[in-house]
Amino acid sequence: MASSKRSIGVIGVGFGAQVYVPGLQSEGWEVAAVCSRTRDKAAKVAEAAGIRGVHTDPFELINRPDISAVAITTPPASHCELSIAALKAGKHVLCEKPFAMSATEATAMLRAAEASGLTSMVCHEFRYTPQRAFIHQLLGEGYLGRFQLCTIELFLDRYVTAEPRPMSWLALKAEGGGILGALGSHYIDGLRHWFGEVAAVSGHLAILRPDLVDSSKRIVKSETEDTFAFSLHFRSGGLATMIASFAATPARGARITVMGDRGTLIADQPGPNPMEDGIVVGSRDGSPLQPLATPSRYLPFTDSRDPRLMAFRLLAREFATGIDERRSPAPNFADGLRCQELLDAIRVSSESGRTVHLG
Repeated sequence: MASSKRSIGVIGVGFGAQVYVPGLQSEGWEVAAVCSRTRDKAAKVAEAAGIRGVHTDPFELINRPDISAVAITTPPASHCELSIAALKAGKHVLCEKPFAMSATEATAMLRAAEASGLTSMVCHEFRYTPQRAFIHQLLGEGYLGRFQLCTIELFLDRYVTAEPRPMSWLALKAEGGGILGALGSHYIDGLRHWFGEVAAVSGHLAILRPDLVDSSKRIVKSETEDTFAFSLHFRSGGLATMIASFAATPARGARITVMGDRGTLIADQPGPNPMEDGIVVGSRDGSPLQPLATPSRYLPFTDSRDPRLMAFRLLAREFATGIDERRSPAPNFADGLRCQELLDAIRVSSESGRTVHLG
Protein backbone atom coordinates (compact mmCIF):
# COMPACT_ATOMS: atom_id res chain seq x y z
CA MET A 1 0.00 0.00 0.00
CA ALA A 2 1.33 3.44 -0.90
CA SER A 3 2.19 5.79 1.95
CA SER A 4 -0.41 8.43 2.81
CA LYS A 5 0.84 11.99 3.26
CA ARG A 6 -1.08 12.22 6.54
CA SER A 7 -0.65 8.69 7.87
CA ILE A 8 1.37 8.26 11.06
CA GLY A 9 2.36 5.57 13.55
CA VAL A 10 2.69 6.30 17.27
CA ILE A 11 5.28 4.39 19.33
CA GLY A 12 4.45 4.50 23.04
CA VAL A 13 0.96 4.55 24.55
CA GLY A 14 1.39 6.55 27.77
CA PHE A 15 1.52 10.24 26.82
CA GLY A 16 1.11 8.96 23.28
CA ALA A 17 -2.41 7.73 24.05
CA GLN A 18 -3.32 10.75 26.19
CA VAL A 19 -2.21 13.51 23.80
CA TYR A 20 -0.53 12.37 20.58
CA VAL A 21 -3.29 10.08 19.29
CA PRO A 22 -6.29 12.38 19.95
CA GLY A 23 -4.32 15.48 18.96
CA LEU A 24 -3.11 14.05 15.66
CA GLN A 25 -6.53 12.67 14.81
CA SER A 26 -8.11 16.06 15.52
CA GLU A 27 -5.64 17.65 13.12
CA GLY A 28 -6.61 15.35 10.26
CA TRP A 29 -3.92 12.70 10.60
CA GLU A 30 -4.75 9.05 10.14
CA VAL A 31 -3.12 7.24 13.04
CA ALA A 32 -2.57 3.96 11.23
CA ALA A 33 -0.83 2.07 14.04
CA VAL A 34 0.28 2.20 17.65
CA CYS A 35 3.07 0.30 19.37
CA SER A 36 3.70 -0.73 22.97
CA ARG A 37 5.89 -3.38 24.60
CA THR A 38 2.63 -4.78 26.00
CA ARG A 39 0.20 -5.92 23.31
CA ASP A 40 -2.83 -5.59 25.57
CA LYS A 41 -2.05 -1.91 26.21
CA ALA A 42 -1.59 -1.19 22.52
CA ALA A 43 -4.76 -3.09 21.61
CA LYS A 44 -6.81 -1.22 24.21
CA VAL A 45 -5.62 2.17 22.93
CA ALA A 46 -6.17 1.13 19.32
CA GLU A 47 -9.71 -0.07 19.97
CA ALA A 48 -10.66 3.10 21.86
CA ALA A 49 -9.29 5.34 19.09
CA GLY A 50 -10.40 3.33 16.06
CA ILE A 51 -6.85 2.39 15.05
CA ARG A 52 -6.32 -0.82 13.09
CA GLY A 53 -2.60 -1.44 13.46
CA VAL A 54 -1.24 -2.87 16.73
CA HIS A 55 2.47 -3.64 17.25
CA THR A 56 4.86 -4.66 19.99
CA ASP A 57 7.93 -4.29 17.73
CA PRO A 58 8.61 -0.60 16.95
CA PHE A 59 10.71 -1.45 13.90
CA GLU A 60 7.76 -3.35 12.45
CA LEU A 61 5.71 -0.18 12.74
CA ILE A 62 8.51 2.01 11.36
CA ASN A 63 8.81 -0.14 8.23
CA ARG A 64 5.11 -0.17 7.39
CA PRO A 65 4.69 1.10 3.80
CA ASP A 66 1.36 2.78 4.59
CA ILE A 67 2.74 5.44 6.95
CA SER A 68 4.75 8.52 6.12
CA ALA A 69 5.60 9.69 9.64
CA VAL A 70 6.43 8.28 13.06
CA ALA A 71 5.77 9.82 16.48
CA ILE A 72 8.12 8.53 19.19
CA THR A 73 6.73 8.85 22.73
CA THR A 74 8.81 6.22 24.51
CA PRO A 75 11.23 6.86 27.40
CA PRO A 76 14.33 8.72 26.15
CA ALA A 77 16.71 5.74 26.13
CA SER A 78 15.17 4.55 22.84
CA HIS A 79 14.78 7.91 21.09
CA CYS A 80 18.09 7.84 19.24
CA GLU A 81 17.78 4.34 17.79
CA LEU A 82 14.11 4.74 16.85
CA SER A 83 14.49 8.22 15.34
CA ILE A 84 17.44 7.23 13.17
CA ALA A 85 15.69 4.02 12.08
CA ALA A 86 12.57 5.97 11.12
CA LEU A 87 14.54 8.57 9.15
CA LYS A 88 16.46 5.85 7.30
CA ALA A 89 13.11 4.23 6.48
CA GLY A 90 12.00 7.48 4.86
CA LYS A 91 9.62 8.60 7.62
CA HIS A 92 9.21 12.10 9.02
CA VAL A 93 9.76 12.10 12.80
CA LEU A 94 8.10 13.80 15.75
CA CYS A 95 10.13 12.89 18.85
CA GLU A 96 9.10 13.37 22.47
CA LYS A 97 11.33 15.16 24.95
CA PRO A 98 13.79 14.78 26.61
CA PHE A 99 15.36 14.41 23.20
CA ALA A 100 18.17 11.94 23.88
CA MET A 101 20.42 10.42 26.53
CA SER A 102 23.39 12.64 25.68
CA ALA A 103 24.60 15.30 23.29
CA THR A 104 26.48 12.54 21.44
CA GLU A 105 23.19 10.78 20.70
CA ALA A 106 21.47 14.08 19.89
CA THR A 107 24.21 14.93 17.38
CA ALA A 108 23.74 11.58 15.64
CA MET A 109 19.99 12.20 15.46
CA LEU A 110 20.45 15.67 13.99
CA ARG A 111 22.94 14.39 11.39
CA ALA A 112 20.51 11.63 10.36
CA ALA A 113 17.71 14.18 10.03
CA GLU A 114 19.83 16.53 7.93
CA ALA A 115 21.01 13.70 5.69
CA SER A 116 17.45 12.49 5.13
CA GLY A 117 15.94 15.83 4.11
CA LEU A 118 12.81 14.81 6.02
CA THR A 119 10.85 16.83 8.55
CA SER A 120 11.99 16.25 12.12
CA MET A 121 10.67 18.02 15.22
CA VAL A 122 10.88 17.72 19.00
CA CYS A 123 7.68 17.86 21.02
CA HIS A 124 8.37 20.99 23.05
CA GLU A 125 4.75 21.95 22.52
CA PHE A 126 4.72 24.54 25.30
CA ARG A 127 6.28 27.09 22.95
CA TYR A 128 2.75 27.23 21.54
CA THR A 129 0.88 27.97 24.79
CA PRO A 130 -0.58 31.51 25.03
CA GLN A 131 1.60 32.57 27.98
CA ARG A 132 4.87 31.43 26.41
CA ALA A 133 4.06 32.71 22.92
CA PHE A 134 2.85 36.10 24.22
CA ILE A 135 5.97 36.57 26.37
CA HIS A 136 8.09 35.79 23.30
CA GLN A 137 6.21 38.51 21.39
CA LEU A 138 6.58 41.06 24.19
CA LEU A 139 10.31 40.41 24.48
CA GLY A 140 10.69 40.85 20.72
CA GLU A 141 8.81 44.16 20.90
CA GLY A 142 11.12 45.43 23.65
CA TYR A 143 8.44 45.59 26.34
CA LEU A 144 11.04 44.99 29.08
CA GLY A 145 13.84 46.96 27.50
CA ARG A 146 17.13 45.13 28.00
CA PHE A 147 16.63 41.63 29.40
CA GLN A 148 18.40 41.16 32.73
CA LEU A 149 16.99 38.30 34.80
CA CYS A 150 14.49 35.43 34.65
CA THR A 151 13.56 33.35 37.69
CA ILE A 152 11.47 30.16 37.66
CA GLU A 153 10.17 28.29 40.69
CA LEU A 154 8.27 25.00 40.35
CA PHE A 155 7.22 23.07 43.45
CA LEU A 156 5.11 19.91 43.18
CA ASP A 157 4.27 17.14 45.65
CA ARG A 158 4.11 14.20 43.22
CA TYR A 159 6.67 12.24 45.24
CA VAL A 160 5.27 13.18 48.65
CA THR A 161 3.38 10.00 49.53
CA ALA A 162 2.45 8.18 52.73
CA GLU A 163 4.15 5.03 51.42
CA PRO A 164 7.09 4.77 48.99
CA ARG A 165 5.90 5.27 45.43
CA PRO A 166 6.10 2.47 42.82
CA MET A 167 9.25 2.13 40.75
CA SER A 168 9.02 3.51 37.20
CA TRP A 169 11.40 4.34 34.37
CA LEU A 170 11.60 7.93 35.72
CA ALA A 171 13.76 6.61 38.58
CA LEU A 172 16.25 4.79 36.32
CA LYS A 173 19.36 6.40 34.84
CA ALA A 174 19.50 3.80 32.07
CA GLU A 175 16.04 4.88 30.87
CA GLY A 176 16.83 8.61 30.97
CA GLY A 177 14.69 9.30 34.03
CA GLY A 178 14.75 12.27 36.40
CA ILE A 179 12.86 15.53 36.72
CA LEU A 180 15.57 17.52 34.89
CA GLY A 181 14.78 15.79 31.61
CA ALA A 182 11.09 15.24 32.28
CA LEU A 183 10.29 18.87 33.08
CA GLY A 184 13.51 20.88 33.00
CA SER A 185 13.97 20.21 29.28
CA HIS A 186 10.68 22.01 28.50
CA TYR A 187 11.75 25.07 30.46
CA ILE A 188 15.26 25.09 28.98
CA ASP A 189 13.78 24.99 25.48
CA GLY A 190 11.49 27.88 26.42
CA LEU A 191 14.38 29.93 27.83
CA ARG A 192 16.44 29.40 24.67
CA HIS A 193 13.43 30.42 22.59
CA TRP A 194 13.09 33.66 24.56
CA PHE A 195 16.71 34.65 25.18
CA GLY A 196 18.93 32.83 22.68
CA GLU A 197 22.02 30.69 23.18
CA VAL A 198 23.75 30.05 26.50
CA ALA A 199 27.38 30.86 27.33
CA ALA A 200 27.74 29.22 30.75
CA VAL A 201 25.82 26.82 32.98
CA SER A 202 25.88 25.85 36.63
CA GLY A 203 23.55 23.38 38.32
CA HIS A 204 22.80 21.01 41.16
CA LEU A 205 20.74 17.79 41.25
CA ALA A 206 19.33 16.21 44.41
CA ILE A 207 17.26 13.20 45.51
CA LEU A 208 15.09 14.29 48.44
CA ARG A 209 12.62 11.36 48.40
CA PRO A 210 14.70 8.32 47.37
CA ASP A 211 12.50 5.43 48.55
CA LEU A 212 10.61 3.36 45.97
CA VAL A 213 8.82 0.02 45.91
CA ASP A 214 9.78 -2.45 43.19
CA SER A 215 7.55 -5.15 41.65
CA SER A 216 8.36 -7.56 44.50
CA LYS A 217 7.35 -4.93 47.12
CA ARG A 218 10.93 -4.36 48.26
CA ILE A 219 12.17 -0.88 49.15
CA VAL A 220 14.71 0.31 46.59
CA LYS A 221 16.36 3.68 45.98
CA SER A 222 15.83 6.08 43.11
CA GLU A 223 18.81 6.56 40.81
CA THR A 224 17.61 9.91 39.47
CA GLU A 225 16.94 13.37 40.83
CA ASP A 226 13.59 14.61 42.08
CA THR A 227 14.93 18.15 42.55
CA PHE A 228 17.18 20.46 40.54
CA ALA A 229 18.49 24.00 40.40
CA PHE A 230 20.37 25.67 37.55
CA SER A 231 21.61 29.02 36.30
CA LEU A 232 22.02 29.90 32.62
CA HIS A 233 24.15 32.85 31.50
CA PHE A 234 23.12 33.94 28.01
CA ARG A 235 25.50 35.06 25.29
CA SER A 236 23.37 38.15 24.68
CA GLY A 237 23.48 39.09 28.37
CA GLY A 238 21.15 38.24 31.22
CA LEU A 239 20.74 35.38 33.63
CA ALA A 240 18.02 32.76 34.13
CA THR A 241 17.66 30.61 37.24
CA MET A 242 15.31 27.73 37.95
CA ILE A 243 14.60 25.60 41.00
CA ALA A 244 12.14 22.72 40.76
CA SER A 245 11.11 19.75 42.85
CA PHE A 246 8.66 16.85 42.82
CA ALA A 247 9.31 16.47 46.56
CA ALA A 248 7.88 19.75 47.92
CA THR A 249 4.85 20.07 50.17
CA PRO A 250 2.45 21.61 49.75
CA ALA A 251 2.52 21.84 45.97
CA ARG A 252 2.64 25.46 44.82
CA GLY A 253 2.76 25.18 41.04
CA ALA A 254 5.08 27.41 39.05
CA ARG A 255 5.93 31.08 38.72
CA ILE A 256 8.01 32.53 35.90
CA THR A 257 9.27 36.10 36.33
CA VAL A 258 11.11 37.90 33.53
CA MET A 259 12.82 41.22 34.33
CA GLY A 260 14.40 43.89 32.20
CA ASP A 261 15.66 47.42 32.76
CA ARG A 262 12.17 48.80 31.98
CA GLY A 263 9.80 46.30 33.54
CA THR A 264 8.65 42.83 34.57
CA LEU A 265 6.50 40.01 33.19
CA ILE A 266 5.02 37.26 35.38
CA ALA A 267 3.39 33.97 34.34
CA ASP A 268 1.86 31.71 36.99
CA GLN A 269 0.57 28.18 36.52
CA PRO A 270 -1.10 25.77 38.97
CA GLY A 271 0.87 22.69 37.93
CA PRO A 272 3.95 21.65 35.97
CA ASN A 273 2.62 22.75 32.59
CA PRO A 274 1.30 26.09 31.29
CA MET A 275 -2.46 26.16 30.87
CA GLU A 276 -4.15 26.97 27.59
CA ASP A 277 -5.85 29.98 29.23
CA GLY A 278 -2.78 31.25 31.12
CA ILE A 279 -2.46 34.99 31.77
CA VAL A 280 0.63 37.20 31.54
CA VAL A 281 0.93 39.97 34.15
CA GLY A 282 3.16 42.91 33.31
CA SER A 283 4.59 46.20 34.50
CA ARG A 284 6.53 48.69 32.42
CA ASP A 285 8.24 51.98 33.33
CA GLY A 286 6.96 51.94 36.89
CA SER A 287 3.31 51.18 36.13
CA PRO A 288 1.39 48.80 38.47
CA LEU A 289 1.45 45.10 37.67
CA GLN A 290 -1.68 44.23 35.72
CA PRO A 291 -2.95 41.45 33.42
CA LEU A 292 -2.08 42.01 29.77
CA ALA A 293 -4.57 41.18 27.03
CA THR A 294 -3.37 38.04 25.28
CA PRO A 295 -3.76 38.31 21.48
CA SER A 296 -6.50 35.99 20.27
CA ARG A 297 -4.18 34.37 17.73
CA TYR A 298 -2.41 32.58 20.58
CA LEU A 299 -5.63 30.79 21.56
CA PRO A 300 -7.25 29.91 18.23
CA PHE A 301 -9.38 27.16 19.82
CA THR A 302 -9.81 25.25 23.08
CA ASP A 303 -9.70 21.52 23.73
CA SER A 304 -11.31 20.40 26.97
CA ARG A 305 -10.05 16.80 26.76
CA ASP A 306 -6.58 17.60 28.13
CA PRO A 307 -4.96 20.99 28.91
CA ARG A 308 -1.91 20.01 26.83
CA LEU A 309 -3.87 19.30 23.67
CA MET A 310 -4.26 22.79 22.27
CA ALA A 311 -0.51 23.44 22.27
CA PHE A 312 0.24 19.97 20.93
CA ARG A 313 -2.25 20.40 18.10
CA LEU A 314 -0.62 23.70 17.09
CA LEU A 315 2.75 21.95 17.03
CA ALA A 316 1.19 19.13 14.95
CA ARG A 317 0.04 21.76 12.45
CA GLU A 318 3.62 23.02 12.17
CA PHE A 319 4.79 19.44 11.66
CA ALA A 320 2.33 19.03 8.77
CA THR A 321 3.34 22.40 7.31
CA GLY A 322 6.98 21.39 7.52
CA ILE A 323 6.26 18.22 5.56
CA ASP A 324 4.42 20.21 2.91
CA GLU A 325 7.24 22.75 2.63
CA ARG A 326 10.12 20.25 2.97
CA ARG A 327 11.60 21.82 6.10
CA SER A 328 11.76 21.23 9.86
CA PRO A 329 10.02 24.01 11.82
CA ALA A 330 11.20 24.85 15.33
CA PRO A 331 11.49 23.17 17.73
CA ASN A 332 13.45 20.82 15.50
CA PHE A 333 16.31 18.38 16.00
CA ALA A 334 18.83 21.26 16.11
CA ASP A 335 16.86 22.68 19.04
CA GLY A 336 16.85 19.22 20.57
CA LEU A 337 20.64 19.08 20.40
CA ARG A 338 21.06 22.54 21.96
CA CYS A 339 18.71 21.60 24.79
CA GLN A 340 20.52 18.30 25.34
CA GLU A 341 23.86 20.08 25.55
CA LEU A 342 22.48 22.20 28.37
CA LEU A 343 21.03 19.18 30.20
CA ASP A 344 24.43 17.48 29.95
CA ALA A 345 26.18 20.63 31.20
CA ILE A 346 23.89 20.88 34.24
CA ARG A 347 24.70 17.28 35.15
CA VAL A 348 28.44 17.86 34.70
CA SER A 349 28.23 20.99 36.86
CA SER A 350 26.33 19.12 39.57
CA GLU A 351 28.94 16.35 39.66
CA SER A 352 31.98 18.64 39.52
CA GLY A 353 30.79 21.70 41.42
CA ARG A 354 32.09 23.88 38.59
CA THR A 355 30.51 26.24 36.09
CA VAL A 356 30.48 24.77 32.57
CA HIS A 357 31.37 27.16 29.75
CA LEU A 358 29.88 26.39 26.33
CA GLY A 359 31.53 27.06 23.00
